[in-house]
Amino acid sequence: MSETSIKLSNGYSIPVVGFGTFQSQSNEVGEAVKHAINVGYRHIDCAYFYENEKEVGDAIREKINDGTVKREDLFITSKLWNTFHSENLVVPTCKETLQNLGLDYLDLYLIHWPFGWKVSFKWKTYFIDYNTNYL
Repeated sequence: MSETSIKLSNGYSIPVVGFGTFQSQSNEVGEAVKHAINVGYRHIDCAYFYENEKEVGDAIREKINDGTVKREDLFITSKLWNTFHSENLVVPTCKETLQNLGLDYLDLYLIHWPFGWKVSFKWKTYFIDYNTNYL
């Protein structure tokens, strides 16, 4: 494949290959992200659920501050976790992700899974929230 990015209908481009941070250890993910940027990755994929956004963000900002990349050279994706699908939780959760990452904006914010969950803290289990309205 010779294309390195795909142009979206809004005129922005998304790199065809991204660096994922799922199941990365919190004491290792920062170095991995910095290395990924050093070798040419420009799409970094993260999520609230991965519990490593702060270290991912620190690494991204370090590579911006040392001049390796500019923020606009990167495509940062994060995801809304299943327990935050209620309308009143989406914006605050996105803002928390931005704060964790130490960034002013995300290039893409996805719904992590296509259904919402209710949390039962008594049993620490999840139940599908059939009342979540996506319209």
